[in-house]
Amino acid sequence: MFRLWEKLEAVQTYIIAEMSANHAGKLENALEIVRQAAKAGADCVKIQTYTADTMTIDCGNEYFRIKGGLWDGYKLYDLYKEAGTPWEWQERIKQECEACGVDFLSTPFDRTAVDFLEGIGCEAYKIASFELVDIPLIEYAASKGKPMIISCGMGSIEEIQDAVDACRRQGNDKVVLLKCCSEYPANYNDMNLATIADMRERFGVPVGLSDHSMGSIGAVVGVSLGAQVVEKHFCLSRAIKNPDCEFSMEPGEFVEMVRDVRIAAQIRGQVGYELTESEKASTVFRRSIFAVRDIKEGEHFTEENIRVIRPAYGFEPKKYKSLLGKPSPKEYKSGKPIQ
Repeated sequence: MFRLWEKLEAVQTYIIAEMSANHAGKLENALEIVRQAAKAGADCVKIQTYTADTMTIDCGNEYFRIKGGLWDGYKLYDLYKEAGTPWEWQERIKQECEACGVDFLSTPFDRTAVDFLEGIGCEAYKIASFELVDIPLIEYAASKGKPMIISCGMGSIEEIQDAVDACRRQGNDKVVLLKCCSEYPANYNDMNLATIADMRERFGVPVGLSDHSMGSIGAVVGVSLGAQVVEKHFCLSRAIKNPDCEFSMEPGEFVEMVRDVRIAAQIRGQVGYELTESEKASTVFRRSIFAVRDIKEGEHFTEENIRVIRPAYGFEPKKYKSLLGKPSPKEYKSGKPIQ
């Protein structure tokens, strides 16, 4: 049973370990990533379902070459061929997720990928930031009635709304949006995580963070600002070279992030002004009005014979001014609360 919605309803943080290309072309690496991610505290392991041919065409002209960044000079077709997860592995990866007690999730990049994932029992779909504008794909995936997790990197308000509306047209209201900065790795100055609260209010759905920044501080800040889902790239080691290793977390780093994110979620808590049990016990040490000199019955209260001090056995301090100049209804010894 896919646990995303259960965790969101309980206002808990759902943590996704993104495998992407970190298997480096070896099934055993992929399976070990599942095992290590589960051990590190992930709720879910996510892969991607595409082939080079479902992503683009094998063309080398300038339109199909990457200029700048981590993958500078790559032909798109070659990058996707190298980075893809073979479809014949994916049911086996899903089985390993089940054996390790973590959810399985994938990102389909076209209708054939959705159909394939339906065939192996995928229980939710993730839409990548670059496919945010592929409304036909979003509609088709949403039509399956399963939770939709949509990354919003590069997305304008209108484009994000279009994606949410596409899901709702299919009668699918189980939508989660992920704030995302589509840079690899993401620059802290460009992340603008304050947008998380605005997204939740504007689109009326749960919001999380797809974090491409280095380290765990982005995830911790995101959760403190209300993110209920955190997605982070996971690798066995950055020494295992592949297109995604440079901005992925190793297992030990992921353990620390999970710990810090869980603590951040606890600290964030929920809106509330009720006192905790410990706070209730501490209220006795607040201030109140006490006699600081002996006061006879009928003697007027003055600044010299009453003061606002700790502890809190007398009248509340807000009554202090109204008492000044009034006759005492009884005798008070110094050190007694005015009641």
